[in-house]
Amino acid sequence: TTAPRPPKAGLQFPVGRIARYLKIGKYAQRVGAGAPVYLSAVLEYLAAEVLELAGNAARDNKKTRIVPRHIQLAVRNDEELSRLLGAVTIAAGGVLPNIHTTLLPKKVGKGKGDIGSASQEF
Repeated sequence: TTAPRPPKAGLQFPVGRIARYLKIGKYAQRVGAGAPVYLSAVLEYLAAEVLELAGNAARDNKKTRIVPRHIQLAVRNDEELSRLLGAVTIAAGGVLPNIHTTLLPKKVGKGKGDIGSASQEF
């Protein structure tokens, strides 16, 4: 076994645990010393990005707790994260609100002779 390594690069994610998972996962015969540090940094960055956007979604909905719905809204409204997590299903995330344009009520034009019905204006 190897001796515990000092904390690397000021990361919050566990470099040692990720190194262990890389070794026991048989992704490759050998794992370089920098690989778990880099993977930790990438995972920490992605987590921070998703949590910030989800926190914004929670605040927009006047909530103080992030729930799966907020994570879903955050991921699907961000183009890059949506592409990265396109094949991922978030449990209890719901769907994005979307009404097809053909289903929306028609806009009544305001011309010189047009009076327009008040019930049709939105």
